[in-house]
Amino acid sequence: MKAVIQVVDNAKLMVSGELVSEIGQGLVVFFCVEAGDDENKLDWFCKKIPLLRIFPDENGRTNLSVKDVGGEILLVSQFTLAGDCSHGNRPSFVSAEKAERAERLYLKLADMMREEYKISVKLGVFGADMKISQTNAGPFTIILNEKV
Repeated sequence: MKAVIQVVDNAKLMVSGELVSEIGQGLVVFFCVEAGDDENKLDWFCKKIPLLRIFPDENGRTNLSVKDVGGEILLVSQFTLAGDCSHGNRPSFVSAEKAERAERLYLKLADMMREEYKISVKLGVFGADMKISQTNAGPFTIILNEKV
């Protein structure tokens, strides 16, 4: 599993010209399930993402989490994070999990974060051609890669 996390002032996700999800201050999280990922890894991502201290406090130091600032999360499934570009110029996605299982784990992660942290988690549309516009803050981007 992998996640790319970006701190944003706001973000909108559209599919076929229709607004699907919108958040104010918070995190846009691009999430990928790789083939064979153990479902138990979701616990690590659930505990890590909402508590990452990547928002500035009153002194401008990164001491606050999205939960601390009352922010929201836009969770977007993105199998392309499994892309392997080590051979040639066309990425290979053979390490991405099959769609049915990947979608189930993606939705489960959203439910886990909502339940555990009482935080607003909005979603993209799994497998859709999504258009995302966001105002990055910082910019501040973190890559999480749990291989255990």
